[in-house]
Amino acid sequence: MSEKSKGTLCGIVAAVSYGMNPLGALSLYRAGINTNSVLFYRYALAAVLLAALLLVQKTSLRITRREFSVLGLLGVMFAVSSLTLFMSFHYMDAGIASTLLFVYPVMVAVIMAIFFRERISLVTVLSISLALCGIALLYRGEGGAVLNTAGVVLVMASSLSYALYIVVVNRASLNMSSVKLTFYVLLFGVAAIVLYSLCCPDQPLQLLSTPSMWGGVGGDAGSDSYGRFAGVDDRCRACHRFYSDRCYGGFGAADGSGDRRDYLR
Repeated sequence: MSEKSKGTLCGIVAAVSYGMNPLGALSLYRAGINTNSVLFYRYALAAVLLAALLLVQKTSLRITRREFSVLGLLGVMFAVSSLTLFMSFHYMDAGIASTLLFVYPVMVAVIMAIFFRERISLVTVLSISLALCGIALLYRGEGGAVLNTAGVVLVMASSLSYALYIVVVNRASLNMSSVKLTFYVLLFGVAAIVLYSLCCPDQPLQLLSTPSMWGGVGGDAGSDSYGRFAGVDDRCRACHRFYSDRCYGGFGAADGSGDRRDYLR
């Protein structure tokens, strides 16, 4: 297999994996875990696993001052991308949010063309056009209701942050393995999430007290939890905000009233 084929395959696997982000998150939301805590545990668990892998590979964890600053920036951008994406699940269907997220390749192509004079081929232009057309088709959700503005803004912020992350990785020329790079990005991401949680008293880090909660961290949400979060309740209203003892509706495309919040008993 050629290097280009390997890169294409890795890109496909990465896209599919990234698109599955909502599965574990929605299960944890239903259990009453907030966004900051969901991401904190995911990042921390992944960082521990990668640290173990690096130790097995006997890879040095030393980095230079320049690498420290670049990796710190990458960690913050990655954390911002994840936080804004996971926040958007409270305002719109997770499936639509995750689909809108994939505007980031368009952003990467535009940024590289404008700031780094990278040539855009006819195939790239066609791909960008098709991607934008697909996103435009998602503007109206089920029943013709317009997507929630706050949700769309959060997803676009997530896409932009991730696009900038890709550009920086591409241009920084970091001399280290992808495993080591990802480990430090996650480590700095954990620090960014902790700092953000300290600045948001209403979103403190929470303990995962049951096995089902830890299962959600791993991404195994199950079809039932996904359907209940992203679908509608028995009174035909969109149900998108879950807490430990109640659920607020009225933020998704399935609810045309926009800002109405209903208490679902």
